[in-house]
Amino acid sequence: MTNDNSARLLGSCCDPKRCGSDVLAFVGDGVFGLLVREYLASQSNAHAAQQHNRAVAMVRCEAQAEYMKRILPHLTEEEEGIFRRGRNYHTSHSPRKSSADYHTATGLEALFGYLYLSGNIERIRELFEYCKGEIEP
Repeated sequence: MTNDNSARLLGSCCDPKRCGSDVLAFVGDGVFGLLVREYLASQSNAHAAQQHNRAVAMVRCEAQAEYMKRILPHLTEEEEGIFRRGRNYHTSHSPRKSSADYHTATGLEALFGYLYLSGNIERIRELFEYCKGEIEP
């Protein structure tokens, strides 16, 4: 993986290998949310309130856990390790619903955060296609 600073919004130097799982998930939450919003904006010219409701449904931990099932078979060994690190991170936050889904979603966010901070935008796009289900295995 390349650490291409020009492939990030700010271009600032940040070594994702030195970031904690919580930081990777924090960044990945924003990256995944932006992907979903851009995807929805490109699919429909609906009002913002409608788009927001659709986005919320797509970023819920249950949905993210389902996305992770779709992309898991396509991960490299390194990516799988980042996912597991994020999934196994112990937080003081208590999920409202399924703890397993919450932790899986945290793993997905950590993976997207890692890829973003690594400057690997093409890989993010590829994995997001699997999330949407438009690429068949």
